[in-house]
Amino acid sequence: MIHLSFELPIVGSPWRDTWDRATQVNPAVISEMDLCYEYFGVRAEFVADGVEVISGEGCVTLVDLALSLRHALNRLSSGEDSAIGFTENDEVIRLGYGGDRVVIASSKHEWRVSVDREELLGAFFEFLREVYRHLTEFIPALADNPVIWGLSPE
Repeated sequence: MIHLSFELPIVGSPWRDTWDRATQVNPAVISEMDLCYEYFGVRAEFVADGVEVISGEGCVTLVDLALSLRHALNRLSSGEDSAIGFTENDEVIRLGYGGDRVVIASSKHEWRVSVDREELLGAFFEFLREVYRHLTEFIPALADNPVIWGLSPE
């Protein structure tokens, strides 16, 4: 079983300010670098067959994570290995393509888990759909930003 989700930080949190600041600029022209470093902090969690791949304890920037997952989705869909990286963290989550299975491993932890490829791709697809929906409902003009537009899995 795969669980992949995110939640916004609580009101008053410095990470919540990363959402509020995005309403004070032209969202259609926010650069990819700024989206990955400055805006939309969330608590993200990724659990695969009981293994905590990404802990919900800390915050990450949502667009950075989504771009990494988008890249992984594309590569795994093409039958290639991939990885999930983080702008503010040196950990790399390796995704080893193996036919109908994907082996997930961390560069910093000893665990390894093998999951159904289609289930993983479906979880990534749904996560990206939810990210796109949430961002464009929060700030509708983000739909005109090419980086955000590129996150849409459709």
